[in-house]
Amino acid sequence: MSVRVFAGSQRVDAMPVDDRGLAYGDGLFETMLVHAGQVSWWDAHWTRLQCGARRLRMVLPGQGQVRSEADALFADGAGGVLKLIVTRGSGGRGYAPADTPANWMLSPHPLPITRSRDRLSLRWCATRLATQPALAGIKHCNRLEQVLARAEWNDPAMADTGADEGLMRSSEGDVVCAIAANLFVLRDGRWLTPKIDRCGVEGICRGQLLALLETHEARLSVADVETADAVFLCNAVRGILGVARLGERTWPSHPAVAQARRLLARIHPGFATDAEIS
Repeated sequence: MSVRVFAGSQRVDAMPVDDRGLAYGDGLFETMLVHAGQVSWWDAHWTRLQCGARRLRMVLPGQGQVRSEADALFADGAGGVLKLIVTRGSGGRGYAPADTPANWMLSPHPLPITRSRDRLSLRWCATRLATQPALAGIKHCNRLEQVLARAEWNDPAMADTGADEGLMRSSEGDVVCAIAANLFVLRDGRWLTPKIDRCGVEGICRGQLLALLETHEARLSVADVETADAVFLCNAVRGILGVARLGERTWPSHPAVAQARRLLARIHPGFATDAEIS
């Protein structure tokens, strides 16, 4: 795998050992779909990165250089996944942030393999998301809550080997998202998605679907999800993923999910067929 690492604007062999991202998770990241050599929704990803940088009061590297290096990784026109990690930079021991150039890294990855985009099986995660409005929405590098949630698959007391993904709730109990995706539910002919103002990530694909589906953002309970007419997950790499099961509740394929997928495909050719993202 070809990984490109930079300290400021200079390319280096590896992340510095005193990098604040390694020490404290003091940084941001974006995971982007690459279709036919083109990074998808670049402007939206960079805008979210800028929002995160303002929240963390850190300086981003130059967008022009990052985009040029990203394009070079897929100059052969191939598809895949591009991950960008930007940290505050290098610094000594201690939490006080220093005024240093950002460290950043670009890495290409193959597309994920999904069993079926229409037949996902979900479970409820015991791990909760802490309420922290200062970090809500942004994609910061501290993802330990998601790591703990996914590790539940390895705990014999909580194992559900048939589950593809897990749904996470906040510390207050409202449903927020899946471990690595946003959640949409259909109730009374209307699409709803959880508010992301106290915790969770404002996904790029979620943002596209808010307008496409005339979605209403709301606080959702466990009952709201389990009694929904249809459910799907989405993220910027896999697009829309239909849900067939959540615990004991099952759903057949729903025409509203198929319609949502067609609408998404109209604005993004990478999601035009299952084969292109499976």
